[in-house]
Amino acid sequence: MHNQQFESCIAACNDCADACDMCASACLQEDDVKMMARCIALDIDCAQICRVAAAVMARGGPAANAICQACAATCDMCADECAKHSMQHCQDCAAACRRCAEECRQMGSMGASA
Repeated sequence: MHNQQFESCIAACNDCADACDMCASACLQEDDVKMMARCIALDIDCAQICRVAAAVMARGGPAANAICQACAATCDMCADECAKHSMQHCQDCAAACRRCAEECRQMGSMGASA
């Protein structure tokens, strides 16, 4: 599969990774950082897998489908956690994670492999 077919998913993954990084950073500034520990951990994991998924898709790698399925699952976990918190950075992150999860599921449903 040519990497141009991945463009929308790559963009969603990059946007999600950025939102997760911003959320984690903002969570570290909250008064009760300990309460935000799970959110921060999921933000970090989600940002990492989103960046890996984007890189593999950009290369048209044969593992793109499997990585995007894992990315969607991680984005779902992160979105669920962020949605529990009322801070705007968490709400923005949850929305970006949900968009990315949907894009990754759509890409995966195409049966993508190089």
